[in-house]
Amino acid sequence: MLQRLAPAEPPFCPNDSCDFHRQDREKWRFIRAGFFERKHLPGRIQRWRCLECRRYFSAQTFRTDYWLKKPQLQLPLFMRLVSCSCARQIAREFGVAPETILRQTARLGRHALLFHVHNRPKCPIQEPLAVDGIESFEYSQYTPVHFHLAVGNHSHFIYGFTDSELRRKGRMTARQRLRRERLEATFGRPDPRSIEMEMAALLATVAPQTQKLLLHSDEHQSYPRAIRRVPHLEIDHRKTSSRAERNAKNPLFSINHTDSLIRHSLAEHKRETIAFAKRRQCSAERLWVFTVWKNWIKSFSERRKDGSPAMRLGLTDHRWKVEAVLKERLFPSRIVLPARWADYYWRRIRTRRIPNGRVHRKVFAA
Repeated sequence: MLQRLAPAEPPFCPNDSCDFHRQDREKWRFIRAGFFERKHLPGRIQRWRCLECRRYFSAQTFRTDYWLKKPQLQLPLFMRLVSCSCARQIAREFGVAPETILRQTARLGRHALLFHVHNRPKCPIQEPLAVDGIESFEYSQYTPVHFHLAVGNHSHFIYGFTDSELRRKGRMTARQRLRRERLEATFGRPDPRSIEMEMAALLATVAPQTQKLLLHSDEHQSYPRAIRRVPHLEIDHRKTSSRAERNAKNPLFSINHTDSLIRHSLAEHKRETIAFAKRRQCSAERLWVFTVWKNWIKSFSERRKDGSPAMRLGLTDHRWKVEAVLKERLFPSRIVLPARWADYYWRRIRTRRIPNGRVHRKVFAA
């Protein structure tokens, strides 16, 4: 496992109820409080104590593998998640339980979400956006889901996504229609305006400031209604037929390429797969990992090995490595999450067929 150096001094108090959790450390007072030993590198860990809130903490508190029993899994797991491996395959490779992989995947997803929000462009969007949805399903094919993505037309930077639950459609036998009716009678029917509301939420989240925006999409009937729900944006909406040739001259090329890469890289979005997501919350967590990987780590062109989408936007001058993304722990109390994306962090996305799905309740670990 690659050793990541701990901070020589604490940058802030990790206690979110302390006055010096969010403030600068000029007036903050702390003292050293000895060391403790651990099995994994680095073996000897410095401890401190905040003199304001009296809380003890250590250098390990500021690492992304804080409180993990298998910290050596973090780096390889990150790449396995965007290499079309499913949880049981990864668990067999590393000789651990699938539940271990699922827990660490959830943590990586939360870290990736915080990383994206913290490092995304702060100014109004300077390029045209392409929006579209990739359809998949959770639990069974009777509960399809739609992930709505916004991608920069020039940079191919993924600005964010939201999700909608859908009603099963298309050709069905009489038996399948009867089963759908029984499931809807038991668990309820998805909101028929979900795509409209979630696309509006996506636009409001990725472009929260008043601005002009050139938006490319297909001819989905819900998109014009979604645009009317975000009156603070002056949107020039241009539609392209989904039957148009999907080459580099297509205005939707950036979103079409991203959709293809998602199906290529994430196991649960393959066609006719047995690795489908049981909860779309879990699928969203892997999609946040994919977002950070594509924006900051992956080169724009696999053949030329050129700059990343973040480099094209001027957010960085080099392609990042996974080690740099996981260098330091990010705290949700120090990063303002948009309301819609906060649901992903706290695992509040519910699956109708799993009413008691696990939510995230932070104590000390992220």
